[in-house]
Amino acid sequence: MLRAFTYGALIFLSAMFILPFYWTFITAVKSVSELYQYPPVFWPSDVQWENFITAWFKQPFDVYFKNSAIVVVMSTIGQLFSSSLVAYGFARFHFKGRDVIFIILLATMMIPWDVKMIPLYMEFNMLGWINTLKPLIVPAYFAEAFFVFLLRQYIMTVPIEIDEAARMDGANSWQIYWRIHLPLMMPALVLVGTFHFMNAWNDYLGPLIFLNDQSKYTLTLGLSMFKGLHETDITSIAAITVLLCIPPLILFFFAQRYIMDGAIGSSVKG
Repeated sequence: MLRAFTYGALIFLSAMFILPFYWTFITAVKSVSELYQYPPVFWPSDVQWENFITAWFKQPFDVYFKNSAIVVVMSTIGQLFSSSLVAYGFARFHFKGRDVIFIILLATMMIPWDVKMIPLYMEFNMLGWINTLKPLIVPAYFAEAFFVFLLRQYIMTVPIEIDEAARMDGANSWQIYWRIHLPLMMPALVLVGTFHFMNAWNDYLGPLIFLNDQSKYTLTLGLSMFKGLHETDITSIAAITVLLCIPPLILFFFAQRYIMDGAIGSSVKG
């Protein structure tokens, strides 16, 4: 009886989470007549797959997609490299003030992005980076405290004897990091990469502040402008929204096993 209740509760909660996406999807493939029909149609009689193509070409979403892809790929590479390197330093190097510096690093997570927004804008403006993709990419190459914490915890589960054996074979610190710890960190790196991908892909405030030219817009900013121009065209808005959800869903589908391994490994210190 308990098992049946548990499965029933899980099915109900899953349906509650899936329902909004399902409704957005069927809205995207409905005809105009079925869109406003009452009672609502839960599956269109004639699926309008061309709505996706029509909506995509109402705005230069191919340009927006290219900009988003550049930002996501380049910033994710930077985040993975910088965060793993800093985490390796905190986990394996012993120096005066290490723990204090690490606590200060973690304390920066309590500073909301809204507080840093104006200083960052002034800094990037002095560098001449406003209306370029650099403000959305370059900061990722200086590591993020939360990701450093996750990767440091994961590295600390690796026995120190592995490092000592590598040093006896003549490996230096960089070789140990590159050839030993990076491969061992793969589950945690996938977790960090997925988190950062989601943040960068869904980022709206950053592009809104730093980008002025429409040719530099990312997908989130392009979708916002699209909603303003076509606020009565609900079908097209739903179609673009569904298309924007596809890359994160694909990423999570292929990375879910590594995400669980990385989350478990980062939460246990060996």
